[in-house]
Amino acid sequence: MKIATAQSNLGDPRRAFADMLESLAVGTAGQPQFVAVHFGVGCGADLLADASRAAFPAAALHGGSSCLGIMTQAGVRIGNGAGIGALAIWDADGSYGTASADLGKDASAAARHATEDALVAAGRTGEIPDLIWLTVAPGREEQVIDGIRSVVGPGVLIVGGSAADNDVSGQWAQFGPSQTHADGLAVSVLFPSVPIASAYQSGYAPTGQSGVVTRVAGRRLFEIDNQPAAEVYHRWTGGAVPVAGANTVSILAAATFWPLGRITRQIAGVPFHLLAHPAAAQPDGSLELFADLSVGDRIWQMQGSADSLVSRAGRIARQARDQTDGALSGALVIYCGGCMLAVRDRMEEVRRDIVEALGEVPWLGVFTFGEQGVPTGGAASHGNLMISCTAFGT
Repeated sequence: MKIATAQSNLGDPRRAFADMLESLAVGTAGQPQFVAVHFGVGCGADLLADASRAAFPAAALHGGSSCLGIMTQAGVRIGNGAGIGALAIWDADGSYGTASADLGKDASAAARHATEDALVAAGRTGEIPDLIWLTVAPGREEQVIDGIRSVVGPGVLIVGGSAADNDVSGQWAQFGPSQTHADGLAVSVLFPSVPIASAYQSGYAPTGQSGVVTRVAGRRLFEIDNQPAAEVYHRWTGGAVPVAGANTVSILAAATFWPLGRITRQIAGVPFHLLAHPAAAQPDGSLELFADLSVGDRIWQMQGSADSLVSRAGRIARQARDQTDGALSGALVIYCGGCMLAVRDRMEEVRRDIVEALGEVPWLGVFTFGEQGVPTGGAASHGNLMISCTAFGT
């Protein structure tokens, strides 16, 4: 296996893509088996998708937008909102396939069909891949995971992130070998010839405050312990996150350091919290979230800091590396877009920590509006404000 990454921050999308393509040296190395292209929406998704399909006609091509841009071992490219990055895999002994679809009315069915199509493209129908790399429009990620599981079973490693834009205005995009989507998914099945390992965590700790969800509708949380959710949340955060008056109040930025967490697993007595990011406080006392909750869930008030968000990525990358034999071909990193915006001026520190953890190997980092991964000892889940690192061995 050979992995290479490339990036560009040029303002003109055509020049940026050509710059990136030259760095990948496809002309001399030949067509890769798999290519992931991630990008800030300022570069234009349709143009980039067309250019990618022309450049990689034989590859399992996977595309998805990323908040502001991307990062690799060579640098962070978020300055102009149009950073582009790609990770290419040459692995003649492996199998790779990608498909995409609109989510439509039934996101689970769309995910099921796309996963089946990706397996056909890989020539591995009916088999369970070592890794599924996922990019999905925000909103119905849990349904998408259910659809994928209906094809490959509950134990498969599903890793990826929800497509992002630069200002949460809904300009995110996803593309596969033949289609581009605004509200869709791209799913890739990977059967690499080398071992892989993945770590999925957050940079937050519980404060000790907790309560039970007593009224919820999907991603709208109405009550905690039979009290208005926004009031309870405001109290738990010590007033750091406001409540709404007569109008809806965006709390996305303020809530970045104050997510809500559910315990999904305990490893050696240490709980794993899957996070939900509150986005808006409503006049009726409810909270809009970026993840689903259910009645009866116990939720914990979590707290993070700039230092914890900066330092955690390197630790997660090191954990992924330690699960291999220590020799790596490359890696894929997911870093929450909300966390990135909160520590934007320190992202170079994040990059350096990942390089120190992984060594001098190529890796691509994507900034997402929702993160999918597998906690230690658990099953694939959707969360917010999370970080993952998936490492490819040798």
